[in-house]
Amino acid sequence: MEHFLAALQAVSAPTTILAVFGGTALGIVIGALPGLGTILALSILLPFTFVLDQATSLGLLVSVYGASIFGGSISAILVNTPGTPQSAATLLDGYPMAQKGGADRALGWATIASFVGGMISVVVLFFAAAPLAKFALVFGPVEYFALGIFSLTCIISVSKGNMIKGILSGLLGLFIATIGQDPAAGDVRFDFGIFELSSGIGIVPLLVGIFALSEVLWRVSIRTPAEEVSTKAGFTLAPFSEWRGRIWLLIKSSLIGTWIGTLPGVGATAAALVSYVEAKRTSPNREKFGTGEPDGIIAAESANNATTGGALVPTLALGVPGDASTAVMLGALVIQGVIPGPRLFTENTDVVYTILLCLLLANISMLILARILAPAFTRILRVPEPLFMGLIVVLVMVGTYSVNNSWFDLVICMCAALLGFSLRVYGFPLAPVVIGYVLSPIIEVGLRQGLVLSRENFWAFFQHPIAVGFFLLTLAFLLWPWVRSRVLKEETA
Repeated sequence: MEHFLAALQAVSAPTTILAVFGGTALGIVIGALPGLGTILALSILLPFTFVLDQATSLGLLVSVYGASIFGGSISAILVNTPGTPQSAATLLDGYPMAQKGGADRALGWATIASFVGGMISVVVLFFAAAPLAKFALVFGPVEYFALGIFSLTCIISVSKGNMIKGILSGLLGLFIATIGQDPAAGDVRFDFGIFELSSGIGIVPLLVGIFALSEVLWRVSIRTPAEEVSTKAGFTLAPFSEWRGRIWLLIKSSLIGTWIGTLPGVGATAAALVSYVEAKRTSPNREKFGTGEPDGIIAAESANNATTGGALVPTLALGVPGDASTAVMLGALVIQGVIPGPRLFTENTDVVYTILLCLLLANISMLILARILAPAFTRILRVPEPLFMGLIVVLVMVGTYSVNNSWFDLVICMCAALLGFSLRVYGFPLAPVVIGYVLSPIIEVGLRQGLVLSRENFWAFFQHPIAVGFFLLTLAFLLWPWVRSRVLKEETA
């Protein structure tokens, strides 16, 4: 109890509260700007931790970490490009809702889902950090491979009635991710003699190009006046009557995000995709997914924000970063003289409580500041379309270049834009490309490491109960549309 009171006293200090609110505001803004993202925000603030006290440093970093993930949903909803990769699934229903004039409601759905997801992850982290860390250790290469294959079923949900084109788009994304260095052998592949491709295709230029810039090219190509969108320049929360039937979805998606967050190396992007496809499978509004359905926004946003607490589980309990963002935070802890690992919970209990309380305060401040900042972003929909499109081009180019200070990233971004535009012209969905790209490393590394451990005996994979469970779920998801159509035919016969 004394450790908790000491942490509460440290977090309630004016400097810590100011750091949390300032970090939250900065995180929302940076997350909303396409191409910047969580890692860049944390990296910018890392030098400040040398001169700040421990509680203030932790509050600053934790608040930026959580708020930047939410901030990515703002640009995903308003301009059809995720500000951070973690919000890639949010645009599938967020942007269509904004196109129908419901940008303010979409931001409301995303904000509450993000807040609840973050709060649930804090509760889970508080009570179950050590047990979850032990469970995460059960996942080996075979389990990661099975999880990746299961996650690919998201393609079914976002293919919008054209399964063949959706699968081809997913295969294209899987291929793009193989460009660069072989993760197992270290050999360079598919670089086509271009040195810059030896490090692979970055996710930021790919996402920004294939969604945002291709949208600009598409708007220019159709040469028709923009539709008058009746959008409130504000922020609207749906009434409780609309939330009542979605509470279980909110809780379930948050738990999915927290659990996947505990798996090192998987991350919030995959968590949002897995949560989205699970919501698509069970939602009574499954047919409306991809057209502006609130269930899709809730599933994606609650899951990706719930990973903030989940990813801290292996970081604090094992000293293993849950994702790239927590790797930066791991360095910040070391700077503060805190050594993460099993002994942290016994020797530095006050630090654990400080992190938990800072994350709790960060979620509360995110809810408050989202109400203040989101309307300002919503007003950009009232900008004349030519000026708006030009502003998007400038923002995404600056954001893409700033990640690595690389002109080649701009080339990749423009190539991705041409690819995205071509896919739009021929009716191929864009989302499966990103899904395949994100999941490709998880699947490839899991498969190859699993084959090494099993001496190239793939059938040995079926000796892993967790992997078998994922394989069975994958099979069920693939067969369900066929079974459902057969049942409907028999009922109407």
